[in-house]
Amino acid sequence: MPVTVTWVGHSTFLVTSDAGTILIDPFLDECPTASMKARDVTCDAILLTHGHFDHIADAAGIAMRTGAKVYAAFEIANWLERQGVANVQAMNYGGTAAVPGGTARMEIAFHSSSLPDGSYGGNPAGWLLDLEGKRIYVAGDTGVFSDMERIGRARDGRGLDLAIVPIGDLFTMGPDESLEAIRLVRPKHVLPCHYGTWPPIAQDAHAWAEAVRRERLAEPHVLVPGGTFTLA
Repeated sequence: MPVTVTWVGHSTFLVTSDAGTILIDPFLDECPTASMKARDVTCDAILLTHGHFDHIADAAGIAMRTGAKVYAAFEIANWLERQGVANVQAMNYGGTAAVPGGTARMEIAFHSSSLPDGSYGGNPAGWLLDLEGKRIYVAGDTGVFSDMERIGRARDGRGLDLAIVPIGDLFTMGPDESLEAIRLVRPKHVLPCHYGTWPPIAQDAHAWAEAVRRERLAEPHVLVPGGTFTLA
């Protein structure tokens, strides 16, 4: 069955299949590049990579309005419950949970994590999704690390269909370092994120895509906010 990935802007994505819609890192109302507002989102589950404002700003409001279950690090889950979110699944590295269309496993990321009020946000994370027979790696905010090879390693004869990687630099890996990450995880397709939102993380995504193609690492797809890519 097809799985459609929509880049809302920054690091916010909607991943949709016949089983439902998963929202990743909701930052909409105060994101200058977002293609929609929080009030417009419908989803069945929410995945959070870490607690920074530009990844969690609209999570509580959307979760309470839609009833979507939120999957997050233990500390973030506890914080969301204090905000009034009732349907929360606390997790940590290596944990796997059922989500609409399949499973989500919390993976390592090398970054930091604090919540909007300054409290500790636990471990930053990435997500490995297995949805409708498609395997998708959402790297989250991170630099490159050697365990990416393990994350991308083929299982049951299948590797990654898609990787979503940050390219903004300064707060995450930049375009050059992302090439090494793609080389390690070996996806069929790759999408960039966490760039272009503000001047400090401005990047030429088309030049990045040309580099990915030139090195034959994967098939890159540069979306505009609101744009979609479908794994058939």
